[in-house]
Amino acid sequence: MARQYSMVASFPPINLFAPAADSAGRTGAYASLRNCEKAWIEVVVNQGAANTVLLSVLQAQDSSGTGSKAVSNAVPIWLQADSTASDAYVAQSAATTFTTSAATKNKTVIFEITPEVALDMANGFNHITVSTGSSSASNITFAQIIIWGSYQAATPPTSIV
Repeated sequence: MARQYSMVASFPPINLFAPAADSAGRTGAYASLRNCEKAWIEVVVNQGAANTVLLSVLQAQDSSGTGSKAVSNAVPIWLQADSTASDAYVAQSAATTFTTSAATKNKTVIFEITPEVALDMANGFNHITVSTGSSSASNITFAQIIIWGSYQAATPPTSIV
């Protein structure tokens, strides 16, 4: 018997930026966490060149990035250092940024975001994204955010506002 759960209704994934070569670095779209209990930013790095990749979690006051700055507090970080060899995630030191190793592997980094802890909500910062630092054109990056809404509805509120 099927379980009465839907990933799309309960944990809708939202692309922050599409897979692409990332030599100059880039910043994703900002997603609203106003109706959110928790969120996870997943960054996938297909590291084709032996260069590190800096990942930074940013907060803003709206979807256009008004007042963009680093998150207020360190967040839990999880790393899958070689997704072709293992599906295990290893906890890293909590921080506002993470730099991958230079090893040419397929990596997944997950930042675990609790809005009231990570964001400056008192000053209207309720949107979040991730940015990458400059690297190599041989490194492909992709980022999405997975949101755990504060309530379920037939049509959940959008986080792209």
